[in-house]
This record gives sequence, structure tokens and C-alpha cells, in this order.
Amino acid sequence: MLELRKDIFADERDDNLKEIGKGTQRQDMLGHVTGTSSYFNDHKLQGMLHLKVVRSTQAHARIRRIDITEAERSSGVRRIIRGADVPRNLNTLLSLINFGKDDEPSLAVDKVRYKGEPIVAIVADSEREAFEAIAKVKVDYEPLPAVFDVEDALKPGAPVVNETYPKNTFTYHETYDHQKLRFGDADAALATADHVLEQRYQMSPIEHAPTETNGAIAAPDTNGRYVVYTSTQALFFSVDTCAKILDVPSNTFHFIGGTVGGGFGGKVDTLTEPLAILGAMLTGRPVRYVFGREEEMQYGPPRGAERIYIKDGVMRDGRVIARKIRAYFDSGAYTRLSSYAAVKCAAHLPGPYTIPNVYGDVYCVFTNRTPATAMRGFGVTAMDFAIECQMDKLANLVGMDPMEFRILNAYRDGDMKAHRREAKNTALIECVQVAAEKAKWPIRDEFKRASSRKDGGGSRAIIPPTPADSRARPTAPVQQRTTYDRAPAATSREPPREPPPPAPPPPPRPSAPSHGATRFSSVFGTRRR
Repeated sequence: MLELRKDIFADERDDNLKEIGKGTQRQDMLGHVTGTSSYFNDHKLQGMLHLKVVRSTQAHARIRRIDITEAERSSGVRRIIRGADVPRNLNTLLSLINFGKDDEPSLAVDKVRYKGEPIVAIVADSEREAFEAIAKVKVDYEPLPAVFDVEDALKPGAPVVNETYPKNTFTYHETYDHQKLRFGDADAALATADHVLEQRYQMSPIEHAPTETNGAIAAPDTNGRYVVYTSTQALFFSVDTCAKILDVPSNTFHFIGGTVGGGFGGKVDTLTEPLAILGAMLTGRPVRYVFGREEEMQYGPPRGAERIYIKDGVMRDGRVIARKIRAYFDSGAYTRLSSYAAVKCAAHLPGPYTIPNVYGDVYCVFTNRTPATAMRGFGVTAMDFAIECQMDKLANLVGMDPMEFRILNAYRDGDMKAHRREAKNTALIECVQVAAEKAKWPIRDEFKRASSRKDGGGSRAIIPPTPADSRARPTAPVQQRTTYDRAPAATSREPPREPPPPAPPPPPRPSAPSHGATRFSSVFGTRRR
């Protein structure tokens, strides 16, 4: 058992969580307000060269020929780097923990799979000379059919975006093409509901727009080592990724992080360090590779677009008795972190509500768009938005106050979650009560008296019988056009009075799979590391 020795840091931290109202000073505040904080780009090394990349003008195309003849003769050019120069020109971040397959080249060789994909890197004496040489590189493309919509990408005959995953879906446990959650019989419950509401929610990609763009400076050090100044949010991921791509031991590098000028998840991918280091290896000089603002905005990895279908069954008294969700994460052309986002999403269903019948399918889909990555709660944020929009619509549909509707359906301690785990330390009811009080939003006394610590468990703790899935491939949903703000129906069916019989105890949890996914989700019953 891991023991945290809090006494060692007793004079440095306070875990009593009593910070509100206190003027606690951030450790880095003085550096920020006086302009003395050190960023990676503050290092100006003697003889430093500058690296820029030629990016694809096509969303999906075969590369017929790359002509670098004129670029090689361009003023100030010290080295031109092609895919063949990268020792291991295929990688994905999570393969470091055996989660997923290497599918993304540092520099494209035979194909490009999104507009802006790096093809050639040029190292020159100055940024201007690097840009001038880039303009002289000629790439001959054979355009290929492209797909930009997640559901189109799953249709038979759709263009294959990423040959590592020929069905355009990430493969989990080397077997499954999506994350699945089943709890109770959602279809049967929907048939008994007084109202059924199905809605579609679409989120667009979101650029992080950090003040400081992605970048790194790599310089030869003593004893064949390299020092790397970087803006990464994930220093050890970056070290190991560079060691893998460049096929050298990780102790070859001395990474120095420091202050990050805005990240929000957009500096988790190791985008600039491998090529900067490779440039330093090939030239013997320090090399700086920094995204320009246009590169950061157009080609830097965004929060992935997400499409979510939610179909709910609700009784006229406000109880949600069934929720069916199908979600698609647009990973773009390569995996990056979207496969992990889908796992987080499945672990979060059906939101913080006790719903006795839950059905969820979550897909990580490849399209010919810029690869997506982490951004502030990715995998949960968009799903929460969709669920809470749905809760407002359901409350309106049954004529209930939206605050009271949430209190009625909220988890209570002792309830059974859809992942077959007992709900503990729940607090949504209290959060809603405080929010209502602060907003001077009137709620009835019975809801003011509600508590997350009572009225849970019992029949709400039962694991309902869950039918096995058929093997049929799911069909595209048809959005229900019934407006959600209509008056409640005049007639309704009363819900069943007796709780369903308890299901047999679940089978023992299998041992952790070798692909390493247990490190990343509460779905698998282990803590994150």
C-alpha cells in the first residue's frame, strides 16, 4: 500500500482546503508580473539554427515525388530532413504504455492524411532562410478521396484514413472497435416511459490558442548527450517519445521544462522536440523549432470534435428510467489521445444521475482532419454539456423545475452506478442546493431538505438483469423531431411498482489486460497512475 508522508511537506503545504478568502500568493506570481519568468524561448544559444517544415496542402493524397533540389541550394540551408532520416518514423504517444499501435510518422513518406501534415524539415541559419527554402520544395501529389465526417467514415466503402486501423476506428484490447456500457434493458424501459426524447449534439474542434506556441530548442551537450529546452506539459512523456523515435536511450537527453506559456492540454503531444533534436544530431549545432501562430492555429492539435446522440425515457413524475447514448470522437488522421478520451467518456456515463437502464457506445473514429488531442477534461467536458442540455429539455418536457429535476435524479450514497460500482461521497444534491441559494432560484422545501446521504441504496442499489448484445452493427440513429417544450401528455402509464429481481453477482474482475488500458480509466477498476 502506498503511504503519503505528509509530515515531510508539512511546512510547505496545507491539505485543509481552507483557501477561499485568503490572499495566498502563487509561487510563480512575482516572476510573471515582473517579466522575469524564464520560458524555453528565452534561451539564445551561440550558433543556433532554425528548423521549419514543409506541410501538406492536401487532406489525403499519395506522395509521388518530393523535389528538394532548389531548396538544397538555397542560401543558409544547413540540412534537409526527410522521413528516411528519422530512425523510427512511426509513433503514437500512448504506445509508451502499450495502449494502441504506432500510426503517425514524424515526417510523411508515402502518403499525407490531413492538410498540414509535416513532410520535409529544413534547418537553416535563420527563420527567413528556412521559410525561403520551404517555398522551393516541390511535392507532387496524387489526390485521394477524403472523409471528414465521423459517421461517413464508418460507412461501408469509406476511404481508409489510417491503414493501421483499416476500419477507421481505434481497436481496444486488440478486439473491439468501441467502448461499450450496458446496464439493465434500456430498450424495454424506453417502451414503458411516458416520454421519450432523442437529441443530437455536435461539438466543433477547439484550438487551445496558448500565448506561447509549441516549441523546443535542442543543443549538443557533452558525452554525446543533448539538452532540450521545451514548452511541453508532459516532460517525461516527451523524453521517452524522443528516445523511441530517435532510437537512443532516454538518458541521452537532458530535458528542461520550466514555465509553460499556456497549454490547456495542447502541449501534451511531442510535436517539436524529436525534429529539433534530430536537427541538432545531424548538424552538430543547436536547433530551434517553434510553431508560428498560423501553424499553431491551423495545424496544432485541437480538442477533437464530438458528436453525441442521447435518447432518454422519462416518467411524468420526473424520473429518468432509461438513457441510450452513442458518441463519436473525431480523432483526426492519427490516434494521439482520442482513444483515451473515449475510455474516459464511457467511464462517465450516464452522468451524475441514478438511471436504472443505461446503454452506451463510444467510438474513436479516424478522419482526414488535424489529429486531436487533450484539452481540459476531454472525453468528459462535451458529454457533460450534452447531458446537461438534455436534462434541461427533459425537465421542460415533464413540466418540472430544472434544479428540482436534477435533485430528484441525482446519485445518492449507496446507489448502484451503471459501471456496477456503489456511489460514494456523492454531492450533486448539495451543489444544486447551494447554486439555487446563491442564484436566488426558488426550489420547494422538499428539495431543500434532500441529501446525498439519505434515500440511497435499497432498490436503487440493485444490479438489473442486462440482456446480451446481438452482433449486428448499429445503424445510424434517426433524430426524433418531437419538440421538447410541448405540454406533458394527458395520459400516461404508471411505472412498475416492484423493483426488478436482483441479478446474479457479477463475475470476478479479470486480471489487468496487457495493453495497459487499466492505467487510464475507472472503467477497469483501478486508479490512474
